[in-house]
Amino acid sequence: MAFFLPPAVIFGQVYNPAIDVRHYVFALNVNDSNDKIQGKATVTLVFKEDIGSFHLDLAAKNKEGKGMTVRSVTKDDQPIRFTQDSSHLILLHTAARKGDQHTYTIRYDGIPADGLIIGKNKYGHRGFFGDNWPDRAHHWLPCVDHPSDKANLEFLITAPDHYTVVANGALVEEKALGNHQRLTHWKESAALSPKVMVIGIADFAVDHPGDVQGIPVWNYVFPEDKVIGFRSYALALQILPFYISHIGSYPFEKCGNVQSKTRFGGLENASAIFYFENSVSSPGVESLMAHEIAHQWFGDAATETGWKHLWLSEGFATYMTHCYLENKYGTDTLKKGMEKDRTKVLTFEKKRLTAVVDTTVKDDYMQLLNPNSYEKGGWVLHMLRRRLGDSLFWKGINAYYTTYGTSNASSADLEKTMENISGQDLHTFFHQWLDIAGHPHLRISLAVNTLQIDQQQPDLYEFPLDYSIGSVRHTIQIKDRSTTIRLDPDASQQQLVLDPDVNLLFSK
Repeated sequence: MAFFLPPAVIFGQVYNPAIDVRHYVFALNVNDSNDKIQGKATVTLVFKEDIGSFHLDLAAKNKEGKGMTVRSVTKDDQPIRFTQDSSHLILLHTAARKGDQHTYTIRYDGIPADGLIIGKNKYGHRGFFGDNWPDRAHHWLPCVDHPSDKANLEFLITAPDHYTVVANGALVEEKALGNHQRLTHWKESAALSPKVMVIGIADFAVDHPGDVQGIPVWNYVFPEDKVIGFRSYALALQILPFYISHIGSYPFEKCGNVQSKTRFGGLENASAIFYFENSVSSPGVESLMAHEIAHQWFGDAATETGWKHLWLSEGFATYMTHCYLENKYGTDTLKKGMEKDRTKVLTFEKKRLTAVVDTTVKDDYMQLLNPNSYEKGGWVLHMLRRRLGDSLFWKGINAYYTTYGTSNASSADLEKTMENISGQDLHTFFHQWLDIAGHPHLRISLAVNTLQIDQQQPDLYEFPLDYSIGSVRHTIQIKDRSTTIRLDPDASQQQLVLDPDVNLLFSK
């Protein structure tokens, strides 16, 4: 995800580990007369323990009259007692046993207070755009609104027939219903977390510029931006081959790129990526698309187990973008990108000093959209790549994706995978860069025959430090509070450059 707009305060939902949702079918009716939606959600789930009642996340009507009102709940056509609080649908007296699988049908309606953006685009045309990240899906979809509960899904959208509807997965059917209404059915066979489930309903111009190794690329733009939008979004044809060759096979049925009303610069909805309205003419559209397309592997397919591991989404997407640009434009592009990212990290730490794996954030997950999750997470991968070398690094990335590409992973899972691939003990590396706030802050003293390097931060780090004296490159392993290097007598007369290839996150 690329974030451009100021964050709003969002409060997290109570996670319910007693159930595991396996499949959603969301049948929704939208209209042009008002913002009210009518929904029928069919939820198939397995119980993880004996339980008498359980809840799904769903926002009830608030004092402004926005929110969802549940009209009925049934199981096997039999009514189920239920109640609602402000953010949950509670199903009562279900009497389920561990291992049971049941399907519940929920009929509801209301005006979404969030999550589904209904309104006019920059050209004054009405549209409907899902915008679920991080836990805003429950404002319009009954679900377990947490990244660790993934399920496959279907959207059946009934809308006025002048609209085009895009959603996750493959297009199953479009059918005229009469009275200027049309049913559009999309089906996603891969398991997704609610944060990347999406629909987009608008008067789109649609383009299919080609396929990449059997994966169709479909682009959806506002008709007024048709020429520039089709040209810009066709960059996906260049981006996908790099990721497929370096990470693994693409995880979804299509690569859809959608001009939208998302509050973010880009939102990585699985197979239907949303980009901000002016993205089509943005000079940064290639890096934006590279970031969001990288998320299809990392965040969408291999999903973090919880919010504290968000760097497994955002840090990966940030660094994979650098790798793509390096491959296309050269190593200097990578160096400049890492220098810029290092500056962002160091500036952020002066405002808020916290670890990448941030256990302090309990509800307002928007605050995790910061340089720790993005740029520092990317720096962790960059330093890991330099430690392992390109061959082992990419082999490890492929193994991580292959192992967790249909499920969830934690930082420890990535560490274990990289250790297995490399045969190295990487615990100190991961611990110091992910679990400790801050970075190496070095004081450098150059005398006639010696170079002294002192770590000034509270926690000691272990890392290789590259430096050059004149045209000669050197590397030394740093682990102590103070390290002294003996130099040739004439070294003090030559220029000393620390980290000439931009391989270390540090300050001096």
